[in-house]
Amino acid sequence: MTWREVNPAVTLSLLATRKLDILRALVYMVAQCLGACLGASALYLALPLKATADHFVNKVPIDLNAAQAVSIEVLCTFQMVFTVFSVEEQRRRESARFSGASMNPARSLGPAIITGFWENHWVYWIGPIIGALLAGVSHEFFFARSASRQKLVACLTCKDIEIIETASMTGSSLSTVTQNALRAKHANKQESN
Repeated sequence: MTWREVNPAVTLSLLATRKLDILRALVYMVAQCLGACLGASALYLALPLKATADHFVNKVPIDLNAAQAVSIEVLCTFQMVFTVFSVEEQRRRESARFSGASMNPARSLGPAIITGFWENHWVYWIGPIIGALLAGVSHEFFFARSASRQKLVACLTCKDIEIIETASMTGSSLSTVTQNALRAKHANKQESN
């Protein structure tokens, strides 16, 4: 099992960057939500006191409003998904409870269904989905080794990204520009020694 198989927000970011096709993404998301419900059911049944079920339901803390919680979910999920994309790219080449800290819509769905607690539940879908989409798209089209303006335009216009990606592997992205600058700096440092 990999990270893409447990979180609908990550799955949507993979769909948005065309790393998954729509059918597979839908199957993953249905399975993720069903798995969350089954897992929450098992946990709920195993708890000796049903009042403790409140401890695994995501709730917006009293000192935050829903908009603040969505913002935190966007930020946390962005960081998580951006890291996942970065680590995955690197491998191919060679939570504190501020908002409830879901970062995974399926993880919030299961307990909500089992306990019937739906207050501000949308926060734990909208925040992670926005964060995941922003992270996946920004990494894939601005920071990845194969990032290029042509690749972004191809995605937005529903053209074949693989052709553009192959051509842009030697192109410049922020990542490539940064790497080239570091190489030049290192070369200059060696020349001055």
